[in-house]
Amino acid sequence: MTNSPDTKLSLWSLTALVVGSMIGAGIFSLPATFGRATGGFGAMIAWAIAGGGMLTLALVFQTLAQRKPDLDSGVFIYAKEGFGDYLGFASALGFWAGTCIGNVSYYVLIKSTLGAFFPIFGNGNTVPAVLAASVMLWGFHILLLRGVKGATSINTLVTFAKVIPIFCFVIVLIFAFKGDFFAASFWGTPDLAQSGDISRLNDYGYAGRAALAVTPVAEPESLFSQVRSTMLVTVFVFLGIEGASVYSRYARRRSHIGVATVMGFIGVLCLMILVTMLSYGILLRPDLAALRQPSMAGVLEAVVGRWGTVFISAGLIISVLGAYLSWSLLAAEVLFSAAKSQSMPGVFATKNSRGVPSAAVWLTNVTIQVFLILTLFSDYAFQLALEFTGSLTLIPYLLVGAYALKLAWTGETYETDWRGHKKDLAFAAIATFYALLMIYAGGLKYLLLSAIIYGPGTVLFILAKREQKAELFTATERILFIAVMIAAIAALWSLATGVITI
Repeated sequence: MTNSPDTKLSLWSLTALVVGSMIGAGIFSLPATFGRATGGFGAMIAWAIAGGGMLTLALVFQTLAQRKPDLDSGVFIYAKEGFGDYLGFASALGFWAGTCIGNVSYYVLIKSTLGAFFPIFGNGNTVPAVLAASVMLWGFHILLLRGVKGATSINTLVTFAKVIPIFCFVIVLIFAFKGDFFAASFWGTPDLAQSGDISRLNDYGYAGRAALAVTPVAEPESLFSQVRSTMLVTVFVFLGIEGASVYSRYARRRSHIGVATVMGFIGVLCLMILVTMLSYGILLRPDLAALRQPSMAGVLEAVVGRWGTVFISAGLIISVLGAYLSWSLLAAEVLFSAAKSQSMPGVFATKNSRGVPSAAVWLTNVTIQVFLILTLFSDYAFQLALEFTGSLTLIPYLLVGAYALKLAWTGETYETDWRGHKKDLAFAAIATFYALLMIYAGGLKYLLLSAIIYGPGTVLFILAKREQKAELFTATERILFIAVMIAAIAALWSLATGVITI
């Protein structure tokens, strides 16, 4: 893409870019994912926290695009500029690995969707499902090496496939919404049996009847625990929020970046809240939790019948297949950009005759294949991929927020223009705190699992440094590396002994 006037992006084009980047597989999974974690009130709190935190992060990306326009190599470059080579590498590695596992979630969700019609695919983590996903993976690999990128027609089709089923879903649920269903699960645990209204159990479906009849006086789960269980999910569904900032140099006006980011974010946030909250008015929380993924299909089927599942499933498959092309290229692009910035081995900066970073594509797809095989050993493969992706991506997001906080705190780039300094400082502080809060909410399990990626993955950093004949670690980086390796060993021991399960 060049910077000629004809190729400059308008405000609406940038807004569409943000929306298209954020709406992926995650939104189709929200009803069951939230149903397993919390009730209506907890969902409201979760979206309020996620909405506020991710909005400040979006504004941080916009600020950095204006303050540091020369840093256009990707999210990881902010970490490298602010905190040194090793954390820059770790940011690139985490973002790349998160993107790879996010792509695994696409395959699992596609096969789980097909499993509703072809039981052989189960929940997307059976041997036939993995074999079919592997064939698709290497088919896409061949296309990518030939230079097939997201054509305008494909992107348009994908956009409609994403948005039309979601809008139809929301409209149908608005008319079918039942206030008493919503109230019954509002505090997290349906309480009809506790209030003595046993006669109405038949109105709430098999899973709801079973849950209420078997545990009529169950100890309610704490609100804090409910909200905490949703945090990594909300991170996953907002991946791509930096879309407009990434392409800031193509905007007709710099002022459009912030406007597009906020407009796109608010629009997507509203859709996600509607999908989540309206579902509580269709099925009780136990019924939502029991749905197979994509759970939007099951909710719509409860209202309109079998064709609801077919409608949502078809839209999801087209959407995910189209989105997979761009996200696969994004994963390879992260490796390519990091190699160009000397944060990865130089081999990943090489391109084939069609201009594709072939070595990066190979490593990306081999990694996705490994994770696909690992889904065979997970009872909840999609949920694991979703939350693990969120956990890995939080480290790069944390370093972005911390870098913006460092700039505002020290006054760098503000020497000649202090306008907006206090606002930028506040947003950067909130974004950094939000990322830390999400890491805490994700729990020790995903932090340790992430260390398995960051620790052994450091071999790529070591190879890059040897190529440059540069000092391997600073004193601080050496301590950090040792700590990461200890965490990785602890994680492997925990997996082997069953302390951590996947």
